[in-house]
This record gives sequence, structure tokens and C-alpha cells, in this order.
Amino acid sequence: MDLFRATLLLYRHALVKAARSFIRCWMIAVAVVVFMVLLIFAGASVGRLGLLGGFLMGAANALLVGATLSLIEDAVLNARPIRFQDIWGSFGKYFWDVIGVLFILWIPMMLLERGMAANPQGQVITSLIFLLLFIILNPAPEVIYQVRHGSSLDIIRESYEFVVENWIEWFLPLVVLAFPLLLAFLKNPTGHVAWTGGLSFAQLVFFPWMVLNSWLASLGVPADLRWILVLVVTPALAVFLLLFRGHLFAGLHGTSRRQRMFRLRTED
Repeated sequence: MDLFRATLLLYRHALVKAARSFIRCWMIAVAVVVFMVLLIFAGASVGRLGLLGGFLMGAANALLVGATLSLIEDAVLNARPIRFQDIWGSFGKYFWDVIGVLFILWIPMMLLERGMAANPQGQVITSLIFLLLFIILNPAPEVIYQVRHGSSLDIIRESYEFVVENWIEWFLPLVVLAFPLLLAFLKNPTGHVAWTGGLSFAQLVFFPWMVLNSWLASLGVPADLRWILVLVVTPALAVFLLLFRGHLFAGLHGTSRRQRMFRLRTED
């Protein structure tokens, strides 16, 4: 019971801090819209370049993810308002951290997909492996800007160790938030599961889009109104989720469940 109460207190603190960070740093939502437009423009520009276009898109993705994490870092750790010049200054930060992790995993994942192509159960096996990697790499964005690391392998190791230590507290909010999507995956486990954790900018935006759309659909909101609401709310929701994740990671990293229960008793 103490562990349950301590976990709820942790979530409450993370929600309150995320709300304060969002009020102070709402401009990050504007940056997310600008970044998404830039990514779409980049995709349209290099779409016919084949393998070279794929590398250029990977670089563009790493640039935008790194810039986003830099802005979230200022909001979560430095607790200061975000100004327009901060958006420009964020470009280039964490670029090599992001692209390094993705490059390490790119070749084995590509070989896995091709190797499983002839297997009748290959799509299911591949999706489950991708799901496992999604779980292991899920806190990678927070590891990049909150934990001191020396290499891309350190980021993967730190992310894995964090998940092993805090998997209940970390994933419970995600399961609740994405419950309709989880049901859809269980009904169709052959669906694609991204293995990039939070290191795909399109995924950072598309996941809140899917979550919001699925909840509005389950509530019976008409499709036309649902599309407008999702389009307007998604950037702010994406930023709020990143802020919540950042504050939750800060509350979990470096502490044990016993320490959090002790903190609960002192606050009582």
C-alpha cells in the first residue's frame, strides 16, 4: 500500500511540474509544429534519392529530435521560459547522440526484417522483437538529456537498466493513456511497432495523434470534429507528454522504491 501511494504521489508531482513547465514553455508546441513542417518538406525534397535520401532523412530526424530534447531539457531541468531564439539555438544539440543510437540498431533491424521475410510467422516475430526494443529504448530521450554518458552504447545500457528498475512506474501511465491502441495491437500483433523508442520525431508527434484520435473515437466524437480537434491539440499534447516524461524520469532515476516510500512517510 505504501508503494502504491508513493507511486501516485510521484505521478501527481510529475503532472503538476509538467503543467507548470508547459505554462512557462508553451512555445515548444510552436517549435514542434515548425519542426514537423520542416520534416515534411525534407521528405518531399529527398524522397526520390533512394538510399541517399534515407540517410538524409535520418540526419534530419536526428537534428529535429535533438533540438526538441534540448528545448525540453530547458523546460524540465533549467526551469526557464523558452524564447524564440532558444528554438534556433537548439539545432545541433544531441544530434550525434540520437543518430548514434539509431545507427547502432539500424543494421541488425534491417537484417532481421529481411531474414524473417520468408518465415510464415516472420511478421509476428519481427513485431514482437520491435515491441521489445520499443520497451527497452522508451526512456532513451530522457537518458540523453538527463544522464551523463560517454557513448551511444551507454545510452542503450542506461535505458535498459532504467526500464528493469522502474518498469512498473514508467509504463503504467503509458498503458493507461494508450489503452485503446494497446487493445488494437493485441487484436493484430502483426501491426508495425516502431523500435526507435522516442528517437523518431514523426513518432513523437504521431503517437499523441493516435492516442487522442482513439480516445475521441471511443467517446463517439464525429469524424470531422475529431480530425479538427486532433489537428489542433496534438502539438500541445506531444509537448506535455514529453514534459511529464521528463519530470517522471527525474523523479525515478537514481532513487529506489524504498527511498520513495520513505519520502512518502516524511511527507505524511
